[in-house]
Amino acid sequence: MPIITALATAGPPHVIPQGLARAYAADIFADRPGLFERMAGVFDNAGIETRRSCVPPDWYLSPHGWPDRNALYVDNAVDLLAEAAADCLARAGLTADAVDNLITVSSTGVATPSLDARLMERMPFRRDVARLPVFGLGCAGGVLGLARAAALTRAEPGTRTLLLVVELCGLSFRRRDMRKNNIVATALFGDGAAAVLVEHGTDGGPVVQAWGEHTWPDSLDVMGWSVEDDGLGVIFSRDIPTIVRTDMRAAADAFLARHGLIAGDLDGMVCHPGGTKVLAAIEDSFGLGDGTLAAERAVLRRFGNMSAPTVLFVLAEKLAAGARGRHLMTALGPGFSVGFLLLDL
Repeated sequence: MPIITALATAGPPHVIPQGLARAYAADIFADRPGLFERMAGVFDNAGIETRRSCVPPDWYLSPHGWPDRNALYVDNAVDLLAEAAADCLARAGLTADAVDNLITVSSTGVATPSLDARLMERMPFRRDVARLPVFGLGCAGGVLGLARAAALTRAEPGTRTLLLVVELCGLSFRRRDMRKNNIVATALFGDGAAAVLVEHGTDGGPVVQAWGEHTWPDSLDVMGWSVEDDGLGVIFSRDIPTIVRTDMRAAADAFLARHGLIAGDLDGMVCHPGGTKVLAAIEDSFGLGDGTLAAERAVLRRFGNMSAPTVLFVLAEKLAAGARGRHLMTALGPGFSVGFLLLDL
C-alpha cells in the first residue's frame, strides 16, 4: 500500500495580519467606497488572523502586469518548493537522489520549463527522475495530487514519489478589479507550499487506502480563473456553500460505498478549509457538530486559504495532534469537483 513517510510545509516570509489587509483593501477600493463598505464584513468574518505572502504588503498598492506577476510566481514558487522538499526529505532521512517520481501541483502561475525542472537545477535530483507537472486542479490539487502520487507509487512498488504543491494566491490580486469576488479573495487568500513523500510499504506512516473524485455537470462557472490583461482573475460562486451542503454528502457516500464503507465508519475528516462558510456547510452535510473541524479552522486562522497546499497543512496539524484511525480527506476545486482520499492515520 502507498504510505506517507514524510510531510513538510513551507510559507513565504511576509506575514500579513487581517487588520492590515482590511486597511489596505479600504485604500485600494477607495474609488468604490459603497462597494467596499458593503463587503468589508468579509474581512471580519473570514476566520483569518494572519496569512503569508511572497511579496511585502506595499506591493499590493501598486499596479502590476502579467509578466511581473508571473516572474514573481516562478521565482518564489521554486524557493518555497526547495524549502518544503528539503525539509520533507530530511524528515525521511533521505537525499534528493532517492526520489524516483516528482509530481508538482500548482495553478497560480505558468512555468515552462516547469517548476520541477527548475527545481532540479537547485536540488540534486537524479537526471532520470520521472516528472509530472499538474496544472488546473485549484484548491483540489492537494488531495488529487496525493491521489496521483499514491496511484503512481502503487503501480511501481519499490519507488519513491515526492509530491510538491505550491500556490501563490496573493499574486492574483488585481487592484483595478472592482468585482465582489476580488474583494472576497483579498480577505481569504494566502501563499504556501507543501511536500509529501509517498512510498510503497505496510508501516511507517499514514496509509493511503483509496482515492476518487466527483465532477458535477454544468458547473464550469463555479470556481476557477479568468485570464485578464493584468493577471488571473478569481472566479467563485456564492453558491459554493449551498452546493456543499446539498450535494457533497451524496458524492462522498458514493465514494465510500465503492470501498465497502459508510460515513459512520470514519474516525475523522481532513478537509480543505476554503472558508468558514464552506466548513460550516461540510459540518452540516456530514452531520458533524459545530466546530468539529477545529484543525481546519486553526490552519485557516493562521495561514488563510492557500488553495491546494492548505489541506496538507491540515493533515500536518492533525498528525501533530496525534490523530489516528480512518479519515476522509476532501477538497473542492474547479470543474466543479471534489477530491476524496481515504487515509488510515
